[in-house]
Amino acid sequence: MLSQINLALGAGTTTLLLLLAALLFRDFGSAAAGRLGSAFALGSAAHAVTAASGFTLPVTPWHAVLIALSTGNVVVFWLFAQALFDDAFEVRRWHAAPWAAVVALSLTNCLVLVPAQVLDPRIFAVAVSVISLGFVALAVGQTVASWSTDLVEERRRLRVFVVVAAAVYAGFDAIVQMVVPVSSAPDVISTVNAAILACVVIAIAVSLMRVKGEAIFAPAEKPAVTSVASGESNGADRKLLDALMRLMSDERIYRHEGITIGTLATKLAVPEYRLRRLINQRLGYRNFNVFLNNHRIAEAKAALADPSQAEVPVITIAMDAGFQSLGPFNRAFKATTGVTPTEYRRLNEARA
Repeated sequence: MLSQINLALGAGTTTLLLLLAALLFRDFGSAAAGRLGSAFALGSAAHAVTAASGFTLPVTPWHAVLIALSTGNVVVFWLFAQALFDDAFEVRRWHAAPWAAVVALSLTNCLVLVPAQVLDPRIFAVAVSVISLGFVALAVGQTVASWSTDLVEERRRLRVFVVVAAAVYAGFDAIVQMVVPVSSAPDVISTVNAAILACVVIAIAVSLMRVKGEAIFAPAEKPAVTSVASGESNGADRKLLDALMRLMSDERIYRHEGITIGTLATKLAVPEYRLRRLINQRLGYRNFNVFLNNHRIAEAKAALADPSQAEVPVITIAMDAGFQSLGPFNRAFKATTGVTPTEYRRLNEARA
């Protein structure tokens, strides 16, 4: 009876995950988060199949491939979390290295080590569990580190839910793998595992349907002014926007060390959520740090183009504008202008 329930849950979960992967790739394949979300759903589908079918010896090649993809999916989860929380995140070639290493380790275990009885299966299960928990910890750390600067309310709520829900399941699965080997796991554990996975997938799918996909799987950030529906809200927001711009242009509050959305909201005597909504909906920013850095870079550009400051070191200009070190300033400046600060100064000197 439990094995039948397990198979039914596995089949339903796999079908839903495959559908989710196809929809994510179709609608949001142009964004890194959309592509990684689709890949994560496919890897989760492989996990659902292996969880439902169990682990029996000898392992067939197709089953070994599914197990390897399921094992490597924890790396995809880590990359997916990064893409969700960082609109500027780009998949690099080196990102394939940890995924390939985990997949290769799993294939080697299934096709070589287990059949030859070289190692106790428990050793590999513990090793994979430790690796999985490590990548889960990295993903959760990304969630916590980026949450406070996120200006998109829908994304703030949904992303935390998606990552935490997936992390809870991955953590549960890893702990089970360490305590009970898959080959000898009781049917009740396999069924509970499949049920939790099904609940997580259904909850994520329902949550994704309740929000605008563009708020989650957006391309790289392009600040632009957008409208506010209510006239009353527009008038109130106009006053708040004017006060915010005075703080930025007159007091240059972006220069202050450790400035956060919370301290800025306190300065303006408004709730934090309202200021986040204003910067997001009226100015088009999705991340508070990008908003601050754009003001800092605007000041730096003016200083670098000023002939009277031609002898002022670049690092001094960066620190005066509010950056804490030269590295982040150089990266942010080039991302905005396409050239380094030194090249920008040289170009302006040539025009003069």
